Amino acid sequence: MGVSGGSGGSQVLTMDTLVRLGRGLRAPGTPRRLAVPEGMTVPLGCDAVGVPVQLSRELVSRLPRVGCVYADDTHWWWIVPADSDYALEWPRPAQYATGAVVPDAPVVPFLVHRAEGTLPYTPPIPLYLALCRLTGTTPNWSRPVSSAG
Repeated sequence: MGVSGGSGGSQVLTMDTLVRLGRGLRAPGTPRRLAVPEGMTVPLGCDAVGVPVQLSRELVSRLPRVGCVYADDTHWWWIVPADSDYALEWPRPAQYATGAVVPDAPVVPFLVHRAEGTLPYTPPIPLYLALCRLTGTTPNWSRPVSSAG
């Protein structure tokens, strides 16, 4: 699906382009990028999901696999493949950080858990479902669809 890029122009904007443009509109802060540990690769790119500390401790036991996790005073940041927010609305109070750039962090969060192997990722779907369960949020695909237009 594409959207025409202007008045009479032939440029077509894909959904991928629109998502990336929308991300660029987010408010600036003091961004800090999470550095993947040496020896790890990120073939799928790298984003992060920030979860308050209290919920994060509960999440660990509910996940089949935990990737690299970073922490600051208020959040744990879970490394997930890039675009893990595509068609997903992560439940509040989670924060999604594109490019693993943590907004408004006074310091760079420190590594509290290193993934086994060479991939830093926590699988995003189990993380999403566990977070939905802890927050009492219905996953996107389970919500009723309205036919009202």
